[in-house]
Amino acid sequence: MLTLGIDIGSTTAKCAVLEDGRDFRAVSLRDSGVGTDGPQAAFEGVLAELGVSRRDIDCVCATGYGRAAWQDADLRASELTCHCLGGVYVFPGLRTLIDIGGQDAKVISIDAGGSMAEFVMNDKCAAGTGRFLDVMAALLRCPVDSFAEAAARSKSPASISNTCTVFAESEVISQLAAGAAVEDVIAGVCRSVATRVGSLARRLDMREPVCMSGGVARNAAVREALSEYLQVPVLFDERAQLFGAMGAAIYAAKRKSKE
Repeated sequence: MLTLGIDIGSTTAKCAVLEDGRDFRAVSLRDSGVGTDGPQAAFEGVLAELGVSRRDIDCVCATGYGRAAWQDADLRASELTCHCLGGVYVFPGLRTLIDIGGQDAKVISIDAGGSMAEFVMNDKCAAGTGRFLDVMAALLRCPVDSFAEAAARSKSPASISNTCTVFAESEVISQLAAGAAVEDVIAGVCRSVATRVGSLARRLDMREPVCMSGGVARNAAVREALSEYLQVPVLFDERAQLFGAMGAAIYAAKRKSKE
């Protein structure tokens, strides 16, 4: 049995194919999300990698912002459920998952059985999301993928206190005008994201182990700042950005098994 999960986010599209509810056979990711050809490209890419067609897939489950618009889905599931399933698959015994996506941030508390217990989400403001980092990267003329390396060179991280992206942008400009080094500002930006998301996590009965999912999880500077803020280790896996798609494939396999 092959099941496919597709996670259509605001900025990326991810797919994962699971065999017999146990082993992932292939994954794909495209840096373009809802409203673009990215989801279709990710879908076709993962099928091509396996050398199969849509009719060989027993069940397709869509999740993420664009799940309602994906016409080729047999099932749809919330990203909260799917990130939880994907996180527990990678980290058995996981109790807290912190997901920072392109447009929102969410913290999921997981019970001892591996199911979602409760969650908190920031989806009203860009602060503490991937969008915030993108805005700062454009302002600082430094690719987001280079933030961790730049932050590691910082000797005196700048204080970015504003939680509003617009005001934080002005604050960054002021810091630069005052002579702050770019790497110090980048370190301050990463700490700002960690503080914003960490404050969400503290609203829950947060327990270890803790992991990050989503694209921002690849940023070591944010992970380290978040670990420091929460005073707990924050686990990371290279597949963090795929947890939603992986969880959707797991969800589909569970549904097919019940049938």
